[in-house]
Amino acid sequence: MTTGTPTDGADAVEHAVAYLDHASTTPMHPQVLEAMTPWLTSRYGNASGMHSMSRSARRAIDDARELVAAALGGSPGEVVFTSGGTEADNLAVTGALTAAADDGIEDGLVACTAVEHPAVLEPVRAARGTILPVDGDGLVDLPELETWLAEHWDRAVEVSVMLVNNETGLVEPVAEVARSVKLFAPRALVHTDAVQAVSWLDVAVLAEEADLVSVSAHKFGGPKGVGALLVRSPARARLRPVLRGGPQERDLRAGTQDVAGIVGMGEAARLAGAGREAACERVGVLADRLIAGITASVEGCVEAVGSSLRIGAVCNLGFDGLQAEELLIVLDQLGVCASAGSACASGALEPSHVLLAMGKSAEQARSHVRYSLGTTTTSAEVDRAIAATIEAVGRLRRPA
Repeated sequence: MTTGTPTDGADAVEHAVAYLDHASTTPMHPQVLEAMTPWLTSRYGNASGMHSMSRSARRAIDDARELVAAALGGSPGEVVFTSGGTEADNLAVTGALTAAADDGIEDGLVACTAVEHPAVLEPVRAARGTILPVDGDGLVDLPELETWLAEHWDRAVEVSVMLVNNETGLVEPVAEVARSVKLFAPRALVHTDAVQAVSWLDVAVLAEEADLVSVSAHKFGGPKGVGALLVRSPARARLRPVLRGGPQERDLRAGTQDVAGIVGMGEAARLAGAGREAACERVGVLADRLIAGITASVEGCVEAVGSSLRIGAVCNLGFDGLQAEELLIVLDQLGVCASAGSACASGALEPSHVLLAMGKSAEQARSHVRYSLGTTTTSAEVDRAIAATIEAVGRLRRPA
């Protein structure tokens, strides 16, 4: 368990928290913080300058670029650092459309699945793109994609299909998608949002056929506010910057580079790769225990996606007759951090667009809670989450 001490109230007391919201963000690895510290303190040079401190910063960025490239299966020159996954996704979608327009395709088309993260969905919708259906597990409908590609082969600019779904943990068949795109619309780019994948899957292998790959450091033990888009060399000419200004990041992302953040991302990528096999095995066992412990004691509890289709770290459970918002409030009171759906401006939970796309009703979608484990999750945290969930459901189902 992790221990935190609230400081925002006179009656605040030290309390233990079972943190099962790693898909939202992960704790920074101590070695990452250690690697970043010099660049936050004494080594503060701007990497775009010409003096010794700037050259030192530039070398540090180059070293980190090599580490991130290795994790994603690309070359260092193909890595474009961004402010996070959202910017990387926006660059992939909007940048491809802008390049197509520059090349004379004014009515270029993009498509993505209905279960994408909003960082992909929203730019696709803004471009009046096509939202592709999914099946009951959330898998992309490949025949529907191929039909779309065959109909629009001359105008198709890009297809975006995420590698791991952030709400259900489902692993999408990105390699199959890429093969379909190359067969039916070979001029179109393939983009995959791999933000949730780095800790659990070999992105270099599974996204090998994608032209563009988005990642975010804080999802695998790195700092918030830094991400990357892998732009494979053949795709470089078919992408334009979203942020314009200086020539940083291969002329695809202007702005002074966050040296400390980039160094941290590189170290986090290295650590994730080195520890992946052991982490997957240990966390998989813990996740199985969490699901078994809850489903054995809570009636009407179902998994959104079976374990054979998803990464082991994400457990999305529906609780018949309950509202996830109420359940999360009680879980929080009992010292368990989990999540569900997406928060609207008022703070109330909207039904998950992912679960709705999978064919669930709004009522069913509102009943789902996501427990996401990480490399630092302990057996004690899982035991606490099981006990707290059983207690919370009992409270909410108890007659008034």
